[in-house]
Amino acid sequence: MGTVELPVVVGVDGSDAASDALDWAAELAGRRGLPLRVVHASLWERYEGYIPGTAADRPAERLHSEAVLATAAERAGRRVPTLKVMTDLAADDAVTALLRAGKSAEALVVGSRGRGEFASLLLGSVGLGIAARAQCPVVVVRGRPENVRGGMNRVVVGIAERERPGEQEPAPPSAAVAFALREARLRGGELEAVHAWRCAGPEDHTRPGNHGGRGDQGAHEEQGAREEQGTPEAQGTREAQGTRATHGAREAQSAREAHERRAAALLDETLGGATAAGLPPVPVAHCPVEGSARKALLDASAHADLLVVGARRRQGHFGMQLGLVNHAVLHHAKCPVAVVPVS
Repeated sequence: MGTVELPVVVGVDGSDAASDALDWAAELAGRRGLPLRVVHASLWERYEGYIPGTAADRPAERLHSEAVLATAAERAGRRVPTLKVMTDLAADDAVTALLRAGKSAEALVVGSRGRGEFASLLLGSVGLGIAARAQCPVVVVRGRPENVRGGMNRVVVGIAERERPGEQEPAPPSAAVAFALREARLRGGELEAVHAWRCAGPEDHTRPGNHGGRGDQGAHEEQGAREEQGTPEAQGTREAQGTRATHGAREAQSAREAHERRAAALLDETLGGATAAGLPPVPVAHCPVEGSARKALLDASAHADLLVVGARRRQGHFGMQLGLVNHAVLHHAKCPVAVVPVS
């Protein structure tokens, strides 16, 4: 028996954001040689009952849903003429319908906002709900037009600290890395692997007032009075402070260099595992960045066609499973974002 081809699934509702998602999904399916399944969710059948397609008095909502799907299928066919397109009118709310469709999908693609969403919202409730719970990769099509169109020739993947393998041999690539590598290869572009790290300086631990209290304040005032008097004791205090500052600066620099080496090793090991897995070679840029992961990924998204992040899916846990960094990039990235489940 041959391998079953899972389709790329896209949710549509007639909005401009859904049209962008449809175009993106059609191209993704075309690159991967997969069929496209277009899903439109409507609750009218659940409440009004199913009416056969031959009925002359079909409700306006039914006619609207059929028109949305027909228009979407025609648009996808024009976008990728060789694409096999299927349509599905689901009698359910959008999140439930798309999560169900995602159980047998290569990927789920949604727009950043749907019909009826406030224009000020950075990410619609449907996109957020699906990205947080789907069992397959979810692409939220958002960002600047030039990034959505795919003119950057670059895919960015975020590498988390916990992905680092503990064994000596390279580990298989994570699902997020594998998704990003494949997408970069099919696009004929570069993969940029970003790992953010932070190194706390000595001032973070010795800054006056961190442990507030009158005793600490009085000690500092007394020390200041001695220094103003120019006593030998004050001179000794200043010398001791200078020695501590120099020693602290050396320790901070040493720690920073250690963090840089660790970040570089992490990227080498993670992407080395991908190479060892036999995937075709892709130009890869290793980017260890000092700072917050949120800022590093948002900065990288400005020059990317796609930003790929992993999301832990814990068995038995319900509700939103995204994390703060993923939540931030879904709301603020300058390019489409793929959230890939990691079990």
